[in-house]
Amino acid sequence: MSLKSMSTPEKNTVQLEITIAKEAFDKAVNDAYRKNVGKMNVPGFRKGKAPKSIVEKMYGKGVFYEDALNALIPDAYEEALKESQAKAVSRPEFDVSSIEDDGVVFTAKFFVKPDVEIKDYKGIAADRTIRETTDAEIDAQIEAERNRNSRTVEVTDRAAQNGDTANIDYEGFCDGKAFDGGKAEKHDLKLGSESFIPGFEDQIVGHSIGDEFDVNVKFPEDYHAEELKGKDATFKVKLNGIKYTELPELD
Repeated sequence: MSLKSMSTPEKNTVQLEITIAKEAFDKAVNDAYRKNVGKMNVPGFRKGKAPKSIVEKMYGKGVFYEDALNALIPDAYEEALKESQAKAVSRPEFDVSSIEDDGVVFTAKFFVKPDVEIKDYKGIAADRTIRETTDAEIDAQIEAERNRNSRTVEVTDRAAQNGDTANIDYEGFCDGKAFDGGKAEKHDLKLGSESFIPGFEDQIVGHSIGDEFDVNVKFPEDYHAEELKGKDATFKVKLNGIKYTELPELD
């Protein structure tokens, strides 16, 4: 295996012409034959027992060339690249030019780093902006860092309070009848987040794990479900668990 020539067909592109000796290629073809002959059906021979010459006559002389080239080209390229001292920055494109009695010739084409010449950069003036950081920004960053390093703590020894996350089962009723979308199990609700109907979260505060109780609310007049706008509702609620987020202390 050797580097035959080196050229630059395009800007920032190098092409190497590389040769593989006949002896190395013949050995790779024989290795490919031994690897694949067991998969080939040749009349008059048991599987895996047909001579290479018979297989080539039946399937064509180049039947094992692809496997042989796949085995040889990567190492031949690496060896030629090292010899060329080119600094490849992309995967090469291979093209087999010829397979003759004296061996194989192929090309490897790849990109290299462009030559960059920087001129007239000395003495260039640049403005530097110094930005003042406010106490509020520092406090916000500290708080964000505390939240990133927080941990969730299960509560077992007290009632729910604002700021906790309550895990609840609930089912809602209007005029004594359950309504669509008013039922859930094992739902996590952050108390004080005001993400539920006004007054719902406040009525969970003070309850302990295992409590089953009613929550009485009134749907807002602008509620998205037309049939529930402005209506009184009762939710049957069970408090399954309580947890809260513990922030690290500041030194």
